[in-house]
Amino acid sequence: MRLVSVVGARPQFVKLAPIAKAATAAGVDHVIVHTGQHYDPMLSDVFFQDLGIPAPDSHLGVGSGTHGAQTGQMLAALDDVFAQWRPDWVLVYGDTNSTIAATLSAVKMHLPVAHLEAGLRSFNRRMPEEHNRVLADHAADLLLAPTRVAVDHLAAEGLASRTVLVGDVMTDVLLEVAGAAAGSPLERVAPPDHYVATIHRAENTDDPRRLRLIAETLAQLDKPVVLLAHPRVVARAAEAGVTLTQGTLIAHAPLAYPDLIAAVRASAGVITDSGGLQKEAFLLRVPCTTVRTETEWVETVELGWNTLATSPAEIAASVTRPRPADTDATPYGDGHAAERVIRELLAR
Repeated sequence: MRLVSVVGARPQFVKLAPIAKAATAAGVDHVIVHTGQHYDPMLSDVFFQDLGIPAPDSHLGVGSGTHGAQTGQMLAALDDVFAQWRPDWVLVYGDTNSTIAATLSAVKMHLPVAHLEAGLRSFNRRMPEEHNRVLADHAADLLLAPTRVAVDHLAAEGLASRTVLVGDVMTDVLLEVAGAAAGSPLERVAPPDHYVATIHRAENTDDPRRLRLIAETLAQLDKPVVLLAHPRVVARAAEAGVTLTQGTLIAHAPLAYPDLIAAVRASAGVITDSGGLQKEAFLLRVPCTTVRTETEWVETVELGWNTLATSPAEIAASVTRPRPADTDATPYGDGHAAERVIRELLAR
């Protein structure tokens, strides 16, 4: 069986790692296509190195751009890539522009498509990620759901016959990385008792007033806040005249994935608008504050380890809340999701 994985952004590289390992173990001919959606080395190349992922077989080098321009460039390039490799399966990951471009290109070439992390829903149609994931689910041939909630969403949309519950592949890689992670790399820039923050979504960064409000809020918290700032956020802040290092707020470059996991595990809490980091914080049992009005990972909220907050008062109250009650719940699987994914693809 020839499997082509299409990835382009940091969360997808993390999900790719256990898939690549499971594919190799099963003797699958696995081709990796990197769209170049994330082109900064700390958000791209270093993930392949640190997670032991084979080098991409094709690198499209698309880079940044508007949603339409970026997706269009990927579509044009992927047609040629798929024609070259003629895979038995195209595997798409998550909810980025790389996801929807690969899905559209493959289905129009009558290639079977499997969507990993299918069924997640925020029910916020202003999010480009929501459009990407919904469209990918309805076009794909096989929907690989990470949770029971995701399975229920797909069933409600009439997609139950294409759905398989496999668990969350990010759990696979986190459990492996966390076992080997050393001390926090942030000890050099902040006292041990600090928060880790990531803010990158358009609704929080593209409006200068909103970005300034978030920065000022984080700068007034009760402990140092290390903001792992994506290059795009640094650029937006510079354009808006927003200072990312002020008060208790300390801007820092993004971390390699093992370092990120070590930093989160050693922190007093996480402040983020990232879907992946919400879940990683839960798996590490670190309290999380999500700067959004909704989350796809509702289990983290229901179990008390994540709180949604948007105003300065809500963010401050959430970050300083008492530690949640311990739980042994495992809504995201047992660490063997990637093996199930490969078994499903081989069986079909």
